[in-house]
Amino acid sequence: MLNSSLTGLSRAAAGIVLMASCLTISAQPPAKSAEPAKPAEPAKALEYVGSETCKACHEEIFNNLQKTPHSAIETGARRGWDQKSCESCHGPGSKHAESASADDIKNPAKLAPGQVDRTCLQCHLNQNTPVGRLASGHAKDQVACTSCHSVHGAGGAKLVIHNKTEINQKCSTCHLTQWASFNRPYKHRLPEGAMSCVDCHNPHASFRDDTVRTAFGNEPGCLQCHSDKRGPFVYEHPVLRLEGCTACHDPHGSANPRMLTRHEVRLVCLECHANLPIPVAQPPSLGGVPPALHDLRSPRFQNCTICHTKVHGSNVDRTFFR
Repeated sequence: MLNSSLTGLSRAAAGIVLMASCLTISAQPPAKSAEPAKPAEPAKALEYVGSETCKACHEEIFNNLQKTPHSAIETGARRGWDQKSCESCHGPGSKHAESASADDIKNPAKLAPGQVDRTCLQCHLNQNTPVGRLASGHAKDQVACTSCHSVHGAGGAKLVIHNKTEINQKCSTCHLTQWASFNRPYKHRLPEGAMSCVDCHNPHASFRDDTVRTAFGNEPGCLQCHSDKRGPFVYEHPVLRLEGCTACHDPHGSANPRMLTRHEVRLVCLECHANLPIPVAQPPSLGGVPPALHDLRSPRFQNCTICHTKVHGSNVDRTFFR
């Protein structure tokens, strides 16, 4: 009987608690409905402000630019950029002019090399190069245009360098191994300023390996100076067609006379003319085993070019005697 009374009281107490909870919930004010989000304001379109606005803060840079070939942009040489030479590379400057923040303007010095090249190629797409910059080693190795060219000409630097010594200094900052070769006894006279790297190499592009320039059509650029070695010959030395001058010569510099790749002439020749069997129906050739026509132990046979004087090619003799 007692347990039944307690169970009844518990149920009554639970009912009172439930009624109190309902009264509390009903007493709370209804929740306000969420207000619709306001549409975002459209971004303000960027506008060109002109070079005079840029000059107000960047007067020194602007004055340096006027001393370079890029000054032609300011005078309208490039259509659409009259009086807007700064923005032709940096983009519209209205936002930067208002905020004066460096984050609000395109700065090619902080861009990736590919983006820098795209900026420059807007005007310089059709340059005096055989195949275009994209085929050259500089573009492949992610070397931007601004790595070699000073666009603003700050500090007296030139946009395009013509002095041979200055060109060599610029190239040697990256090509250290090649520049070290010019300290050897037999070399092209680059350290003396008689030549420059761009006399042999096209820094923008070339059809040949290592961006070597071409001469007389599509022949190696070496023949531009060494034209006496140029063919066509009736009897051609095959190595010249297959590998070119660098098969026997080190063009940057060598410890060997005539910039040869080996210290003796015979060792250069024996790289190809070694251990060749004697053809039955043809005259014997060097290296035949046995017997050999040339006994290389004798000094008279150790300098091949004493007899084979026309090693670059001959019009009258298949053995290059004359």
